[in-house]
Amino acid sequence: MPGPSDSRPRTQREWPEMTRSVRRTRRIRRTLRVTGAGAAALLALSACSSSSGSDSAGSSTSSSGKVSGQVTVFAAASLEGSFTALGETFEKRHPGTEVTFNFAGSDTLAASITSGAPADVFASASPKTMATVTDAGATAGRPSTFVRNQLEIATLAGNPDGISSLKDLTEPGLKVVLCDKAVPCGAAARKALTVGGLELTPVSYEQDVKAALTKVELKEADAAVVYRTDVKAAGDKVTGVDFPESADAVNDYPITLLKEAPNAGAAKAFIDLVKSAEGQRVLTGAGFRTP
Repeated sequence: MPGPSDSRPRTQREWPEMTRSVRRTRRIRRTLRVTGAGAAALLALSACSSSSGSDSAGSSTSSSGKVSGQVTVFAAASLEGSFTALGETFEKRHPGTEVTFNFAGSDTLAASITSGAPADVFASASPKTMATVTDAGATAGRPSTFVRNQLEIATLAGNPDGISSLKDLTEPGLKVVLCDKAVPCGAAARKALTVGGLELTPVSYEQDVKAALTKVELKEADAAVVYRTDVKAAGDKVTGVDFPESADAVNDYPITLLKEAPNAGAAKAFIDLVKSAEGQRVLTGAGFRTP
């Protein structure tokens, strides 16, 4: 196991049969996997870690009051870039801490948490998926909205099909990808289509917004309805097209401390960073909107 000098945040992956395979961050100290049959094993692993003494991931404060130990953050896939950067900042600011991320579709993460997967923080891409966790009594206090996100059409680089509106996506022969209807970006896309009085049958429904965008980046689809933040993160790999219906389908992103958080002290400090002026600068720089 790497030593203390390994300060980059870790990225977890779970429910591999339901989610895309995402690029791992450069240094991953530990990867936890959760499947429908594996939650109990993860709980046992967490219990063993908590009893391992000074190396415990559950250590939240030292005698001097400083946070320490591992912080496990379950976050919507669209937060990957900005949260990874904030994780690095957090570890530098709090030596002795480790931030481990699990980025996936919010609905998948919510199901994992309610099934007993150990985590400290949950950041969802919609209040509806957060409600799944709060209704199960798995949160500590009331979640709060920390950013908002708006949809955009991602086309092939240079927009060779000349897409200029949401209606253009309904043209015959155009291969369009949407997020699954259970995922916040999919629910928002469906709402935008309803506002526009449009019907669209995509070539595929993807389990999270990153997977939908990847289809366009790999030229397996001509366009996808994703978030502005994802279009911005893709750079020149895709071209973004705004559409007015997106204003009626803006998603609020809530964040919360989880009730069974193994490291509540450090988790609260991470949430404070996300909501701080510094955290908001990182998030708005990635294309998110303030609440």
